[in-house]
Amino acid sequence: MSDKIQINNIYLEKLKLYIKKKDSSKLAKIISTLHAADIAEIIEYLSDEQAKYFYQLIKNEQDSAAVLIELEDNTRENLMKGLSAKKIAEEVIENLATDDAADIIGELSEVKKKQVLSHIEDFQHASGISDLLSYAENTAGSLMEKELIKVNKDWNTLQCLKEMRKQANNIKNVYTIYVVDDKEKLLGLMSLRRLLLTKKTTAIKDIMFTDIISVTTNQKNEEAANLMQKYDLVVLPVTNNSGKLLGRITFDDIMDVTKEEAEKDYQMASGISEDVESKDSVWELTRARLPWLLIGMLGGLFGAKVIGGFNLKTSFELALFIPLIAAMGGNVGIQSAAIVVQGLANNSLKLENVAQKLLKELVVALVNGIICSVIIFIAAFTLGYSTNLSTAVSISLLTVTIFAALFGTFIPLTLKKNNIDPALATGPFITTINDVLGLFIYFWIGQAIL
Repeated sequence: MSDKIQINNIYLEKLKLYIKKKDSSKLAKIISTLHAADIAEIIEYLSDEQAKYFYQLIKNEQDSAAVLIELEDNTRENLMKGLSAKKIAEEVIENLATDDAADIIGELSEVKKKQVLSHIEDFQHASGISDLLSYAENTAGSLMEKELIKVNKDWNTLQCLKEMRKQANNIKNVYTIYVVDDKEKLLGLMSLRRLLLTKKTTAIKDIMFTDIISVTTNQKNEEAANLMQKYDLVVLPVTNNSGKLLGRITFDDIMDVTKEEAEKDYQMASGISEDVESKDSVWELTRARLPWLLIGMLGGLFGAKVIGGFNLKTSFELALFIPLIAAMGGNVGIQSAAIVVQGLANNSLKLENVAQKLLKELVVALVNGIICSVIIFIAAFTLGYSTNLSTAVSISLLTVTIFAALFGTFIPLTLKKNNIDPALATGPFITTINDVLGLFIYFWIGQAIL
């Protein structure tokens, strides 16, 4: 039984002191009371050398394997560097479900992958892992686990219970019983409660549920996540194109997918082009950030060119409101793009409804634009600026707001239609374009009026 602990600075400093003193007995005692997730959280706060020493004190192989799954990729790689293929197979892989084991092995080099697989004594386990590694990344096939309970439609309930006992030995959580035919084709689901309350001689096919929600191995993991969220499922069966049952996806794996997608979209919206962590090297962090900084810089150069293309000598006061127009255009564009991206992510917005969505954003932009334009006109006039300048700024602001909203709606929809991640539209990409075109609209209208 693990204790619920509060991992704070005081707790961590105490552990680091024990590590520094090499007090293995106290550390081992502490580790024995912790959940694998807590151990992993602690390790993330330690230096590489501290983490290695702390991890080596985990005596239970199942716990040490579970800890590895909870760690960030870089930390896990650091801990596994010194482990031989044989040790990885015996102490880690053989204590994990096939999906988790495949995740671990998938991070190794091709040579070490083969070595680890060759050292796994359970042939069926090794075969299941090898099968999962063959599926493309980010598909349901790569996400599923092979461990599940399946029964034949022609078995009676007594035979079914006997077979289930055998299959359940290697399964941590049962969740659902799957019904298949002689060719392993998925036919239905079985309720454990119904199974226990039914006569021993009753055939499974007579009491199974045939309303099945499933995915195929080549479907995207985002599709699996959307299905599980829509129908409140804790487990989702995975089949091949012929309907043969191959595995299942559990809700904890879907939570990981959802978290990864959210992190990826957040980073992309922040102008980070790769999946990076704070512990990554300076080069990796630079490489992820630099492309969008260069795009932003290029946008700034185009903005300067736009400003230079107008004669500010006769209307220099227009320069005073450049930050306002640029900021409003960028903000409106990001707001519109964020709503669209969110709708595309949770399937509440369909590509067939593009015209309807554009019209709605046009109305919203018109209302917001009119309100903001009236406010800026009153504010500018009150501050002593001329009527012409106040009018130019307010009309420009209205025009830029409408344009930015439509642009922010149209771009992510276009990206999605061309199979490009629409989250790209919520980052510096759309902000930069809105800045440049917003300035052009502003100076064109401003000089026309002034």
